[in-house]
Amino acid sequence: MGDYFGLEGKLVATQRISTDIDSMPRGGPNARLADRWLQTAHLEYTDRSDVPDSIKQAVIGALVQIGTHYGTHEANARLVADMVADIAQPRILELGAGHGLLSQRVLDLHPGALVTVSDIDPALVAAIAAGPLGSHPRATVRCIDATAIDAPDNSVDMVVLAAGFHHLPPGAAARAISEATRVGAKFLVIDGIRPEEPSKLLLRYLILPPVVGAVMLFRLGSRWSAILPTVHDSFITCLRHYSRAALEALAAVHPSITVEFPATDRIEADDKPVIFARP
Repeated sequence: MGDYFGLEGKLVATQRISTDIDSMPRGGPNARLADRWLQTAHLEYTDRSDVPDSIKQAVIGALVQIGTHYGTHEANARLVADMVADIAQPRILELGAGHGLLSQRVLDLHPGALVTVSDIDPALVAAIAAGPLGSHPRATVRCIDATAIDAPDNSVDMVVLAAGFHHLPPGAAARAISEATRVGAKFLVIDGIRPEEPSKLLLRYLILPPVVGAVMLFRLGSRWSAILPTVHDSFITCLRHYSRAALEALAAVHPSITVEFPATDRIEADDKPVIFARP
């Protein structure tokens, strides 16, 4: 009887934690009131089914342009390649690949890497498959849901999700962490980390990045038809980023999962690495 009630207690506790996570603010369980105001349930254009594909492609194209010009894709790819440098043929699963440039560059940097490039959007997967990755001998292109990964346990050396973790609401984000660490030894997330000071969040994080992004795109010669929806999505992205405390709480849903915030020389508004792992 004691064992039964112990198991029942664990199930109740797990259910309570899951419920708490579903309603957790992006600033973490103990986020201040001002921090809770500065978040949104609105979706980015790239996540909406009622938005024409032309707008989504305009946003993706603008992000590619910025990431290529300012070296974001290169920096992220080198981070991934460095983390598996001591493995002769590392198996890497990229979730939420979008345009696929990260995986494409990782294949260039690591001559033995075997990469599965995936996204949940069939249209994006089709576009990736129609490009260079579709015929690359060390690449596989698949449609995969980050919260329900169709792959065996410990089937890859690393799972990576760049600039996309914030798209997941807390409950889904916790499931993605569980799934990614089930199939891979490490789950590398590269995304913005929400400041915990409301003044810094408002002035330096929510206002400057969209404005700076618009100026960057204008200088790069982008059309207003691409700039305006990209600024819209940039603003929502900043409202949806998770704080360090929130990321720790998401990992804590599964007691065996650890979370690490590697030191980086990236500026505060840049996307930063977070590593989730099981022992």
